[in-house]
Formats: sequence, C-alpha cells, structure tokens
Amino acid sequence: MKLTVVIVNYNVCYYLEQCLLSVQKALEGIEGEIYVVDNHSKDGSVAYLSARFPDVHFIDSNHNLGFARANNIAIRQSCGEYVLLLNPDTIVGEHTLSDVLQFMDAHPQAGGAGVMMHNTDGSRANESRRAIPTPMVSFRKMLGFSSRYYMSHLPWDRPGRIEVISGAFCMLRRRALDQIGLLDEDFFMYGEDIDLSYRLLKGGFENWYIPSPILHYKGESTEKSSFRYIHVFYEAMLIFFRKHYGNLNFLFTLPVRIAIYFRAFIALIQMQTRLLRKSLGFVSRQSKQPEYVFVGSEAMLDACRQLARHKGLAATYYNNKELASAVAGQPDGRLRIVVFDAASFSYEEMMRQLPDHHFIGTYHIHTNTIITPWEIVR
Repeated sequence: MKLTVVIVNYNVCYYLEQCLLSVQKALEGIEGEIYVVDNHSKDGSVAYLSARFPDVHFIDSNHNLGFARANNIAIRQSCGEYVLLLNPDTIVGEHTLSDVLQFMDAHPQAGGAGVMMHNTDGSRANESRRAIPTPMVSFRKMLGFSSRYYMSHLPWDRPGRIEVISGAFCMLRRRALDQIGLLDEDFFMYGEDIDLSYRLLKGGFENWYIPSPILHYKGESTEKSSFRYIHVFYEAMLIFFRKHYGNLNFLFTLPVRIAIYFRAFIALIQMQTRLLRKSLGFVSRQSKQPEYVFVGSEAMLDACRQLARHKGLAATYYNNKELASAVAGQPDGRLRIVVFDAASFSYEEMMRQLPDHHFIGTYHIHTNTIITPWEIVR
C-alpha cells in the first residue's frame, strides 16, 4: 500500500463529504486507503457518509478522543508506506497527492511534507511554511514580528526546506514515524503538528514545503469562539514549551511564558467583545447577506436557482463559458462567493481562478449541496 489518508472528523459532515470526494479524485492511479476517525459527532456524520463511501474505513468513537489520539488509532491500523494527516475541512487538488509522493520518493531524507494551502478567499495561507517556535521566535511572534515564524523568505512556487508542517495536510514517511513515534497524545488539539515536526528534525529527517494546492476552510473543523478553544490552544503552546525548552534558564523562558498568558488574556477579551457586540445587535461582515455567483453547467444552474429561491439568496448565474465574467468585478463591500460546479471545474482550477476579494464555494449536483466558508445550503 502506497498511501494511507487519515481524517479526524468532528461535526463537519458535509465539509468532510466534499473532502472525501476530492481525495478520491486525487488518489486515482495511487494504491491508497482512507481512514476516517469520528470523534463522537452529533451531526450524523458516520451514518450519512459510511453509506456513500463504502470503501472508506470509518472508526466511530463513543467520545471525543482529541486530534492526536484519534490519528494514532488509525495510523496503527493502517499499512501505507506514507501516511497523510488531513483536515476534514479541506479540498485536495487533483495532482497534489501524486506531486507530494513523487517528491518524497525522490528525497529519502524527507520525513514529512506540507503543501501550498489556500484560504477561502484565494490567498495563500502563511501556515503553509512555519519555523519551530523557539523561545526567541515565539517571543517575537507574540510581539507581532512573524516573518521569521512564517519563513517569509521562501518562494511560494518552489519546494523548500521548512521546519513545521501544518496538521491540516501533513504527509509523513512511515519509516520516520516508526523511528520517532506517533503523535504526542498530551496534546488534545493544536500543537501536535509542531511537536511532531520538531521530533522529525531531531530524528535526522527533513521537512519540506511542496507548491501543490489544497483549499482549507480554516476553522470549520473547530469551534473558535469558546473559552474551551482558548484554553486548549494556549495550553498546547505551554505543553510544547515545557516539553522542549523546560530545561532552559527560568529568566530566559519567563518572557515567553508571560507572552503566552498575555495573548490568551487578549484572546479572551476579544471573544467577550464579539459576544457582546452580537448580543447588542451589531452585524459582522460575515453575517451580512452575501452575494452568490453561480458558475457551471445548465443543470447545475437550474438546481442552484431552485435552492437560491427557496433560501432567499441574492444570486447571479453564469454558464461554464462565462467564467471570466463571473469572477470579474469587486464585491462593493458585500461578501461575494463564487460557487463553482464541481462537475464542470477541477478543484485546482477553482483555486487558480478565484480572484482577490471573492470567496470560494462549491456545488455538487449528486448531493444538491452548496458549500461555502460560512454555511451549507441544501
């Protein structure tokens, strides 16, 4: 078996369905297997998806195992030469898996690899290339100086050595995992990708960035507006810091610890402010009625017209040959979501065609579902 794809799901049924559809396309010509570990979702993910994807191995947990432990369960059961850890709120380009595997085969010292992640507005995600958060790098990032952390000196269009691979797409050589061990289960969520990347480097392996695309609906797989999120996120920082830098002089590490607690405090204040504004009736940019731009086949457009009328969506419609017109113009302050017909456009073309100030959506005619960064329309 060449590749094992492991996806941990938590209450993102339709994003996961889209992810699986893209992975199946990207696996064409590759001997592969897919494992989905469901962390006790309440949205019926397993019942809905297992019937539609009979070749996928579903592991249905009766409680939330956390990201690291859930991944480890699937990795131990799998047999791929390579293991891909993949977020459920991603879309994988049709050639991305083959591109990364070819690179890994040609570079035996590569223990892991990440890719060019796109945000839903088409921009490239800085998290695609990161440095190890040493005390100095961490302290500078906490103060707002993040160019070193995000390895901004590296070109986007060529492979490059990096230090940290994002857990949203993390290709791993099984031989490397056998040597350094699996994900550290002390991390419930967040930080385990940094820890794993650091252990790969300490084990003598290399981590690489490959300029092959995925789309990441960043945040859909986690709830980021809760006290629990803030606690888990910043606790992960402290776990990593204690594990790898706990032996340093207290006076040297104290500023970093203070900075972590300070950023956690600021995050709590910002969260409280958002909740207060919402309770007072202030409308955020994301909550305003977006403008939908549908582009695809006539069958897709007819189906989307019915959905738009039923849901009261503001929409315009373009056929496949009118793509340039569909993505032209500015949204004039309103969210503009270009919804591509997944039966007419490749995922890579969607990511390539999306201009600035627009957000990407998809429509799958066999599921009759519109998927956007903020909502599912069925």
